[in-house]
Amino acid sequence: MALAANVLKWQIGQMVSKRLSREAGHRRKFLVIIDDTPECGRAVAYASRRAKNTGGALVLMFVIDTSDFQHFLGVGEIMRSEAEERARLALEKLAAQVREKQGLEPELIVRAGETTEELQNLVEEDQDIAILVLAAASGKEGPGPLIQMLAGKSASFPIPVTVIPANLSDEDIDDVA
Repeated sequence: MALAANVLKWQIGQMVSKRLSREAGHRRKFLVIIDDTPECGRAVAYASRRAKNTGGALVLMFVIDTSDFQHFLGVGEIMRSEAEERARLALEKLAAQVREKQGLEPELIVRAGETTEELQNLVEEDQDIAILVLAAASGKEGPGPLIQMLAGKSASFPIPVTVIPANLSDEDIDDVA
């Protein structure tokens, strides 16, 4: 029994890398996954306000789904380039809002691949990322695929996840952030 408990502790230790955000020279980072959903803006509003209120930093990551253009050789590169440009424009638009409203300069990241895999990779690479902020969709389809996936992996995901209702106003966010 003790051996099984030690193996479990070792496995959990392998899944969760140490967060550095509390150590000298580091700041706690709030991560938001950017996409084309309307609720995404609510997550950015909350995370940026929370980062400002706590002396933290904000990371905005856009993941380009490469499965859409893997089958077209020459056209695939053009499609990927266009997708990267759309991602950068979306990030810059949100970053401008964060600068204006909160006075923060967010870190902007564009990655290509599968969202959950890129999310886990980034959290492993940047040990200052301490909290993932998502907004739940308000439609009848459910909270959204990323939230559903994380709910299933919550025991092994290395950082806390904050889920914001999509219907929160800026005033509501100011009250709770």
